[in-house]
Amino acid sequence: MNTLLVIGFSFGYLALLFGVAYAAERRSAARRSLVSNPYVYALSMAVYCTAWTYYGSVGRAAHFGLEFIGIYLGPTLMAPAAWLVLRKIIRICRQQRLTSIADFISARYGKSAWLGR
Repeated sequence: MNTLLVIGFSFGYLALLFGVAYAAERRSAARRSLVSNPYVYALSMAVYCTAWTYYGSVGRAAHFGLEFIGIYLGPTLMAPAAWLVLRKIIRICRQQRLTSIADFISARYGKSAWLGR
């Protein structure tokens, strides 16, 4: 791979990132910010988590071999059961009129006001 090409793409990517940040700052100053947009937040979290997982997995695989498989095996096996657990949580929240995670945890342990803070 050509070294100059890699360096050029790297600087181009950095310029693009700084350009997006500059445009976001200008929109924020004009009170038309995209920061509070839920789609922008979800996309940024997806990019962050994907990059973190990818580079973290590569590092773990390099150091520990196949032990990194557990990072993916647990969530993959639990994904089908997530809907069953979530359905039960929703049913309990509707029956007891719970509106937050603190209420849910408090209700689980005897409606403790101290625990629900």
